[in-house]
Amino acid sequence: MPYTSILVETVDHVGLIRLNRPQQLNALNSVLMEELVEALEAFDRDEGIRCIVLTGNERAFAAGADIKEMVEASPVDMLLRDHISRWDRIRRIRKPIIAAVSGWCLGGGCELAMACDIIIASETAVFGQPEINIGVMPGAGGTQRLTRAIGKSKAMEMILTGRYMSAREAEAAGLVSRVVPVETYLEEALRLAKEIAARPPIAVRLAKEAVNMAFETTLQEGLAYERRLFYFLFATEDQKEGMRAFIEKRKPEWKGR
Repeated sequence: MPYTSILVETVDHVGLIRLNRPQQLNALNSVLMEELVEALEAFDRDEGIRCIVLTGNERAFAAGADIKEMVEASPVDMLLRDHISRWDRIRRIRKPIIAAVSGWCLGGGCELAMACDIIIASETAVFGQPEINIGVMPGAGGTQRLTRAIGKSKAMEMILTGRYMSAREAEAAGLVSRVVPVETYLEEALRLAKEIAARPPIAVRLAKEAVNMAFETTLQEGLAYERRLFYFLFATEDQKEGMRAFIEKRKPEWKGR
């Protein structure tokens, strides 16, 4: 389908989505978010796509939500619009999503990056949850995901003061996977996506599910969940192929079955 606020393409087995409101620093309005979720779900259904990369541009991944849509809203307006429910759909995407972040990654933009599975940041990336400066607080997962990523004390400081975090500090705190030069941040994200896409698709999907479960339950329940998924993979053709290829010292040919 034609999109107005995002650009979509495929690179081998990787789906690439670019946020495309450059004049607004990719501010997340309702049209962009609906298009983004639809594109993610389409890639999730596409058997030819095994990993997804989400990016903006060098100047901004996304500088936050579009405040013009909310400035005069009442609590009932916000309830009836229920824009944040789209974020639940992002959480249900089964394939890995890599955020390639450069420049501003603030507010809803930071929440969107954290909703992805891996963040690759350029040296110019700046992260933050500055909602406190406009009279509100994070509402699309910022208080929960940032705390899980960097710990209570750092998250509390950032959220209560609106302080920004540099790419290097974000890497040291565990928010991002790695920091690379701005000239190569998207290339690095695509390289990683292709590496993941070259792995057995069902195992990748279940491994993502198991890692995410670590944030949802107790250690005992998480270990039991992991064990069930591990055993289940022995029902797949890829498990047989992978282990036979290892024994025969050859490259496996994954079928996704």
